[in-house]
Amino acid sequence: QGQRGLHLRQREGVKEESIMAKFDVLDMNGKKVSTIELSDAVFGMTPNEKVMHAAVVNFLANQRQGTQSTKTRSEVSGGGKKPWRQKGTGRARQGSIRSPQWTHGGIALGPKPRDYSYRLNKKVKRLAIVSALSAKAQAGEMVVIDKIEAAEYKTKTVAAMLKAVDAAKKALIVTPAVDEKLVKSAANLAGVSTTVVGQINTYAVLNGGKLVISADAAKKLEEVFA
Repeated sequence: QGQRGLHLRQREGVKEESIMAKFDVLDMNGKKVSTIELSDAVFGMTPNEKVMHAAVVNFLANQRQGTQSTKTRSEVSGGGKKPWRQKGTGRARQGSIRSPQWTHGGIALGPKPRDYSYRLNKKVKRLAIVSALSAKAQAGEMVVIDKIEAAEYKTKTVAAMLKAVDAAKKALIVTPAVDEKLVKSAANLAGVSTTVVGQINTYAVLNGGKLVISADAAKKLEEVFA
């Protein structure tokens, strides 16, 4: 009945209001300055673990270079001559000293260069990212900061910010656009990585530790995925 009622309301022109969740907004010193409302469709849905797993496996597979290679019996040097005659020696018949059972012989069924990458459905990727963001928000591992910026190339500035918001051990900093000073300032900190809204992925969110995101970036994510 609920689903039928929803269709009826939509047919009658009644607009469904989107549910919003409130988050505290901190400054770079860790002090609360305001609150922000973010859509539950992005930061408050029930995480889909199966889809998140599929996205992580896909990401890791796509990172594989696939350059591993072994030589078969036709590629190793030597072995052109039959080591002994076929019959009459009492030994097992052999055609080459570079067969797989011989020392220094070729490798049987070994790995060869290949492409491990594959594509994931766009809707699956989208659901996985939204699930990861919601999982972080619900676990209390998402910190919204009013503005994340670095006035100069200084690691100490980023380290102090992360310590103030209790994310010093491991953190993923998300900004709306690339800030070269911020990226280079955070590069020397172990366990800290940076990304922008347009390049965010499920693996980075789940593996990044605490999600430290600027208010503008959170709104942009809401815009894209809601």
